[in-house]
Amino acid sequence: MKRLLAVGTIVAYLGVLALGLGSHALHYRTGAHPSMYFIVWDMFCGWSAYEDRTHIIGQGESGKYYNLAPAPWGDYRPFGDIERHHYDPFTMHSGALALSTLRHTEHEPIQQIFVVQETWAKKFNLPDQLWAERYTEPKDPHSYFHLLKILDGNGELQVSNLAWFDYQAKLCLSDNPRLTADANRNRPFLEMQSQVQVSDTGSRPMSLSH
Repeated sequence: MKRLLAVGTIVAYLGVLALGLGSHALHYRTGAHPSMYFIVWDMFCGWSAYEDRTHIIGQGESGKYYNLAPAPWGDYRPFGDIERHHYDPFTMHSGALALSTLRHTEHEPIQQIFVVQETWAKKFNLPDQLWAERYTEPKDPHSYFHLLKILDGNGELQVSNLAWFDYQAKLCLSDNPRLTADANRNRPFLEMQSQVQVSDTGSRPMSLSH
């Protein structure tokens, strides 16, 4: 009985590993269930050494800048103490969030909406005590601010830039003369860009702080 149980455990274990490897190799239902995280052979390839936050800022006609996220009434925090607009890595919903704040607040006319990415090395998240044990240099956090998008007052996209990490990778590639020459020789005939469309609805206003 014990032998059968041991053989069954080994077969089940190897079967689950084979299932995860096959799912990853064929790109088939890799995110079908949260438990797939434990068997898909990704080796944490999506992790980055940098952490980022998203700032959504509106510019009024007077030149004042307003923080549009989180909204003045607070925001939903799905995990820990980070607001939900930080969980939008491609900033697909930044315009909708900004317009939601503007619809429910009293403010001067808004001319532009800026979506700014703040990025810093994750090592600066270490507590001071652990930092002192790990590094000899003093802890001096530094953030990089990168403009992702510019929208007009109605939420229509005007300018869209690469994310900071992708932008840095592109700069590294542009320093390679051979790759630059290959890119110039093999440019695509068509270039397409999608825009985020948002709808506007009326609602009761409240005051907006800046």
